[in-house]
Amino acid sequence: MAAEFCPSCGKPLTARAGRTGRRSVYCSAACRQKAYRDRQGSEGVDGTGVDGLIREIGRRVEELVPQPPSVFYSGVTELSSSVARLRRVARTARDTAQESVTPTSVTESPAVTGSLPVTEPQVPVEEGDFAALVESHRREIQVHCYRMTGSYDDAEDLVQETFLRAWRARDTFEGRAGARTWLYRIATNACLDFQRRTARRPKRYEPLPGMNHGGGEPPARITWLQPYPDDELPSAEEQPEAAAVSRETLELVFLAAVQHLPPRQRAVLVLRDVLGLTAVETGEALDMTVASVNSALQRARPTLRDRLPGRRADWTTAEPTEHQRTVVKRYMAAAESLDLSEVAALLSEDVTLTMPPNPFWFTGRDALVEFLSVSLDADSPMFLGHWRHLPARANGQLAAGGYVRRPGTTVYRAQVLDVLRFDADDRIAEITSFEPHLFPAFGLPLRL
Repeated sequence: MAAEFCPSCGKPLTARAGRTGRRSVYCSAACRQKAYRDRQGSEGVDGTGVDGLIREIGRRVEELVPQPPSVFYSGVTELSSSVARLRRVARTARDTAQESVTPTSVTESPAVTGSLPVTEPQVPVEEGDFAALVESHRREIQVHCYRMTGSYDDAEDLVQETFLRAWRARDTFEGRAGARTWLYRIATNACLDFQRRTARRPKRYEPLPGMNHGGGEPPARITWLQPYPDDELPSAEEQPEAAAVSRETLELVFLAAVQHLPPRQRAVLVLRDVLGLTAVETGEALDMTVASVNSALQRARPTLRDRLPGRRADWTTAEPTEHQRTVVKRYMAAAESLDLSEVAALLSEDVTLTMPPNPFWFTGRDALVEFLSVSLDADSPMFLGHWRHLPARANGQLAAGGYVRRPGTTVYRAQVLDVLRFDADDRIAEITSFEPHLFPAFGLPLRL
């Protein structure tokens, strides 16, 4: 295996014989902290704003070296990331400066719009510097909106709505030190306004005529549920203080369970149990009394427990193991070779498959294999085509992006993103299959 290099200092990374899990990115804690400071500086949180980000891009360009290739690749990747941040900052500055966007929020209360009580007049914030400041919190705010809604698309829209509201309320901003809490307050209330408008609730899947769904109970049907790319999560290295990136609260099982809570109970549970805010802070953010916050939390927790598997180990997992990665490779290879018996061997006996937003669902290996046999049989009139797959990561879980070359065509087109959950024996216990329009968010092409 080719040597890998630290993107901070360029030294070769030490091999980790006998160890599994995610490989270390940096050669030492010092390099990790240096990279963290560099990223924070480039994102404008150190007070340098847009000018500092531009200087950072210039520095990265000057430091590019073509050899060794791994260092060159890391340098170009960091440069690309910085340029992308600058583009987003420019777009945010442009959008927040426009007055044509909805002038008022859905609700009238300042607490619901996310505004803070007006104190002393603040020093005016330049559009570019304000955009750079809020952009540095984009990832964790987007994760928060995703938890609240369960939808990647809606979370992206709500982040933009949060930044627009923040720009309109910038005169009430009390300083850079409180930016994160201030933005969380605005984002939470933007999500509540959105949920009032949509008023969507989970249902149960229903049997379809002529289809064998298996003998298990129909699972919950959450038509708006979407996956979240691991690459867009703020890492512990980037934001070590952010409890918001807790792995288990982003797994699909947890996300689906949270959707059963009424919006305000969901907001209280996320703010208190996920973000770690106090009852007083949560009450201030949601314009609720402390007693109301505690009452909502006491109602939310039992409902959530009822929607999660009985054992914690049944729904939350550690970093995927090498054996699980091997299972995913076998799963992809079996589909590509149309080997249905190999696919069946990788499934648990009580495996569940759902396909939000589509109405198809299956419980049990026999029912799922029966469904797959029609589309994987080259002699069947309903043969879907030949498959290829690319590995992916979603919601802290292993995933596979599937492409189909239909009979008579030459191009493999994006078909489905399968997010996989394993049981204690490393068999596939749950497959959640999503439509392919989010492939670009996972770094996956739409055609092969």
